[in-house]
Amino acid sequence: MNLIEALRSECVQANAPCSSRDDLLKTAAQLAKKSPSLSHLDEATIYQGLKDREDLSTTGFGNGIAIPHCRLDGVEEFVVGVISVPEGIDFSAMDGVPVKLFVFIVAPSSKSNVHIKVLSAISQVLNVPGHVEEMLRAPTAEVLAENFLRHVRDEADPKQHDNKNLFRVQIQDEDLFHDVLKIFASFTSTTVMVSEAEPAANYIQKMPLFASFWSDKHAEFCKVILATVDKKDTNETIRRIEQEVGSLDDRNDVLLTVQELFYCAGSLNV
Repeated sequence: MNLIEALRSECVQANAPCSSRDDLLKTAAQLAKKSPSLSHLDEATIYQGLKDREDLSTTGFGNGIAIPHCRLDGVEEFVVGVISVPEGIDFSAMDGVPVKLFVFIVAPSSKSNVHIKVLSAISQVLNVPGHVEEMLRAPTAEVLAENFLRHVRDEADPKQHDNKNLFRVQIQDEDLFHDVLKIFASFTSTTVMVSEAEPAANYIQKMPLFASFWSDKHAEFCKVILATVDKKDTNETIRRIEQEVGSLDDRNDVLLTVQELFYCAGSLNV
């Protein structure tokens, strides 16, 4: 869920003339109703949802900040708004301090996991030193929204960074290692790193309980190739590896795993 998109400009009000918790919740409901995403709901429904949640326990978590929120049936998108009340009002906050800045959320009832992430993201934004004071000084809704968004980190878009797979090849044959490494090096868009490895048996056989299980000498050579490969080249890479080493199912000195990456960005010098 993108917090930048969830904050609706029509749901922001600076210097709101609120003097009580009820005033604030009604103002939040009025602002939320302005969002096209909530046009099918009436203010009373939104207000009641916010009030019911507040009656359960205060959302004023201290330092002059509160995040009133509710989940409502029939809501498809998250609606986030910001209200500043520089004079402060009694909101039964945990620390007893009057609340001056409110960020409210109207959320779909079916997306509780996302709701938790939104609450956490907003909380992190409000915990930036000096950020709340900066927002409270905002003279207009436009400036208040701009000040809030200044410290919002947009979520990484995995669709722009999910075009690679991760290859991990563990090899115990030195000649095969060099041959396989050449395969990865032939793809210009591939990043390759090599690390040392050692079979677990070399350690387990030193434990008295398992000493009798191994009597033969284990391979001293063992390396791991880690490579990011474009998804479009994945099948071709596997084909070339098997062409070089033979059927992987028939080998006991090469292990290949391929993982689909959710996010891959950056590069390394090789």
